[in-house]
Amino acid sequence: MKVVLNQDVKSLGKKFDIVEVSEGYARNYLIPRKLAVLADNKSTSEAKTKKEAIQHRKDTERENAEKQKEKLEKAVIEFRLKVGEGNKLFGSVTNKEIKEKLKEISNIDIDRKKIELNDAVKTAGMYEANIKLYEGITAKLKIKVVGV
Repeated sequence: MKVVLNQDVKSLGKKFDIVEVSEGYARNYLIPRKLAVLADNKSTSEAKTKKEAIQHRKDTERENAEKQKEKLEKAVIEFRLKVGEGNKLFGSVTNKEIKEKLKEISNIDIDRKKIELNDAVKTAGMYEANIKLYEGITAKLKIKVVGV
């Protein structure tokens, strides 16, 4: 019996997949729990269009992430901060400050949790941060800290 899944079902398939299952499994488990519906012309065509829409959205998000990656890898963010002895900063540069500076300079809004600093930014100099933009797409951002 063919059914269209309404949700991801472990070891069976993802949402909107059309799968072949035994009749008892479909009638006694999947359909009563609203995990699936019978695969007729209407439900299969709806599932295909929704799956295509999801794929299209993912593709556009991936393209946007690629464009952002190009922008970010060309950019250098500069912080002018007070320093003490040995070029040590009073405090440090945080993910939140990097996020705010990015939004100010290049108008790109990124969640601060997606910014990973390789080293703690506690002295003046050049640093590199990895920014996770999308699944499998990571940009390397250059950060320059100048002492005042």
